[in-house]
Amino acid sequence: MGEDKRLTAVVALAQGMAAAHTPRECWQAAALGACHALDGSFAALSVWERELGRLRVLVNVGDRAPDEEEFPEAETYPVHQFPEITEFLHERWAGGGGPNAWVETAEGTAKGTPGYFHQRVAALRRRGRGCCVVAPVVLHGRAWGEVYVARAVGEPLFARADADFATVLAAVVAAGIAQTERLEEARRLAYTDALTGLANRRAVDVRLEEAVERHRAEGVVVSLVVCDLNGLKRVNDTLGHAVGDRLLERFGSVLSLCGAMVPGALAARLGGDEFCLLAVGPPADDVVKAADELCRRAGELEQGEGVACGVASTEDAIGEVRDARRLFRLADAAQYRAKALRLDRPVVAGREGPDDPVVRLADAPPPSRAERRRFRGRRP
Repeated sequence: MGEDKRLTAVVALAQGMAAAHTPRECWQAAALGACHALDGSFAALSVWERELGRLRVLVNVGDRAPDEEEFPEAETYPVHQFPEITEFLHERWAGGGGPNAWVETAEGTAKGTPGYFHQRVAALRRRGRGCCVVAPVVLHGRAWGEVYVARAVGEPLFARADADFATVLAAVVAAGIAQTERLEEARRLAYTDALTGLANRRAVDVRLEEAVERHRAEGVVVSLVVCDLNGLKRVNDTLGHAVGDRLLERFGSVLSLCGAMVPGALAARLGGDEFCLLAVGPPADDVVKAADELCRRAGELEQGEGVACGVASTEDAIGEVRDARRLFRLADAAQYRAKALRLDRPVVAGREGPDDPVVRLADAPPPSRAERRRFRGRRP
């Protein structure tokens, strides 16, 4: 491949990774870009999970063998089978060299490579490939994983120049992964409550809008639990905000624990003493059961005074739910009723007969003055 074509391939790889919106898209763009740049028939991107002592394949692209999934859930290899990722890199760096790529063939190790080839050679033969080039991906000064590009039997073998080019490609891949990690961290911070580590209001807004759209299009059940932690102001005023923060953290842990009873539920802190659980798919009764357990456990928290909890689900008799705001109003009205009645159990919208007081409260015209508090769902 000429210099101009290689430069074009590098630019295409970088652009493909930059255009990715998720880690999976980033991994796929990295593998596809490397495969194309090196005229390979197959490529994979793997990460070195140091704490588990294994290489985990993130993505396989190109001509995959029957046992190779595009995004495998459990394709891992013990690092001791491929010690070059640790020993070879260490030897190279200790000698003042860089993390260069190397070539292996189905006939055995290529000249000048470290010699740890047995498992890779066996894999090449088993999958009908004639050769491969392995390029370490180094991130933040440490071996992160590897880019692996193979050619089928009968294709030209990779040469030293290909390995050198693969080293360049791996550096581009590393830069793309670093950028994706930064974006993911920014997204995580944007959608995470700093004190409790739960999702925040922004995350709930986004997820609930999507959930209601699914409900309208597919009829999927959407349930929302809204709760206020009782007694926080008293704790802050008498024991200090540090103790109040610990109470919020402990309740956040209880919320997360109870949310785990409902598959896929999102546990969130909306702000102050306000929290919620959002469930998409499970039956309403399962969500109510989790809310019951939440009330029970909240009542046992030291310094706390329990929780006022309201539930609204599209599976109950609450009328048509056209947007996220109405479901929020219903759950909030149910929570308000639980607080007014000082109940130690959740109030569920739509379960008190045809003239349900929660539904009536939620659907009442807004008062002329500001609402009881700044409502979580934006006004219509």
